[in-house]
Amino acid sequence: MRRATCLAAFAGGLAAAPAQADTLREALAAAYNTNPTLAGARANQRATDEEVPIQRGQGLPNLNVTATHIEFIRQSANAFTAPERNLGVNAQLQVPIYQGGRIRNSTRAAEERVEAGQADLRGAESALFSQTVAAYMDVLRTEALAGLAANQVEVLDVTMQATRDRFEIGDTTLTDVAQAESRLALAQGDLRNALANLVSARETYIELVGKAPGNLQAPPPLPNLPDNVGTAVVTALENNPDLIAARQRAEAAGFDTEVAGSGRLPTVALFANGDYSDFYGTLGGPIAANFVQRETTANAGVRVTIPLFQGGVPAARQRQAGARESAALEQVIQTERNVISQTRAAYASWQASLAVIESSKTAVEAAELSLEGVRAENSIGNRTILDVLNAEQELVSARSQLVTARRNAYVAGFTLLATMGKAEARDLNLDTGGPLYDPTLNYERVRGRIWDWDRDPEPEPESTRTVDIPAPEATFGPVLESGER
Repeated sequence: MRRATCLAAFAGGLAAAPAQADTLREALAAAYNTNPTLAGARANQRATDEEVPIQRGQGLPNLNVTATHIEFIRQSANAFTAPERNLGVNAQLQVPIYQGGRIRNSTRAAEERVEAGQADLRGAESALFSQTVAAYMDVLRTEALAGLAANQVEVLDVTMQATRDRFEIGDTTLTDVAQAESRLALAQGDLRNALANLVSARETYIELVGKAPGNLQAPPPLPNLPDNVGTAVVTALENNPDLIAARQRAEAAGFDTEVAGSGRLPTVALFANGDYSDFYGTLGGPIAANFVQRETTANAGVRVTIPLFQGGVPAARQRQAGARESAALEQVIQTERNVISQTRAAYASWQASLAVIESSKTAVEAAELSLEGVRAENSIGNRTILDVLNAEQELVSARSQLVTARRNAYVAGFTLLATMGKAEARDLNLDTGGPLYDPTLNYERVRGRIWDWDRDPEPEPESTRTVDIPAPEATFGPVLESGER
């Protein structure tokens, strides 16, 4: 498709990549495997997964054993048979039968929030990829702009020297020399700014990817770009992770309302208790032989609790939860609006950048032809040095605009894919060196666990540090006269 070709042709104005250059796919894979923001989001999602067994566990049997040793230091003067010490062991078993729907609804709310968190994780992944793509393209752009700035310094230095030589023989004026010197000084300042921007772009790349950028290749064509804005919006409304997460949270808020209302309903539970006492032969004092020093008792039953009046607390909690549910429903609409706005804006930016690419190409061709003509006319005295300087500046501006437009088109296209929910590792067929991270695996691993002593290994960071990566230098490859490097 011609549009995809335009985006893939970013390197046409930037780089002829060497055989061992870094690629955008490698940068995205490195960010996927080592970025701390994404690793942290995955860990937070694993924490969210645990809320399901936490809520479900409140509806399971509960068994406790309590042991107590008592030394009776001072006895009542009338307590002739009181023991001196006692060991008591109490075992309690409680089995919830009915909790007014609280356990069921709180568990379903937790399950909805797990799904919302999984959508958030998708959003975190696509957001990281969008930042990485922008950082990758910024490195390419700033390298190209630095090269153009360096090339312009060289050209203006030659122009100034030629102007001075012509001034020596009386062919130009001191004003022409001053104009050439001024343009050279400005170009040198632009070069310093370009080099500083290049260092900044490379630092951002290191922060996101976890390694220094090498000789970056041109990016591949973007997949599955829409033919029109309507298709983009429809796809975004179906697949955007932020919108999916908002919908799931609204569902969870509905179950929270039911949980709050359950506080006014009866609860039913079974219970069983067992007690063991040992008085160590001290019960009965001097006639201890007449008493049993150890005893065991047990009881079981059904406990029914019927709330009659709680000061309006259950109703207030349900109204509060209902208000939060309303807020969650409104947030769905707000997120939907935002997704539509972002999708349309990204599509418009993408289309505008493609148009700017075409116009910039025309501008570069015209500026090159104009500069050639002005230089020729200046050699025979029909043009001034200022005309030559202006023509050179117009060519540099046109080339810079073309470089920036190519960067903007690719970034806008990827941003469009992200808003459509199509900018994740699975969509880009990334080779990450292993299976893609699947958050459902951890959820299935923990959702049914009921053993109190289950635990995971000690937490350790998964991402890589960048402290040992040397500070990037403001270096770049040679720039050809055409503005391609």
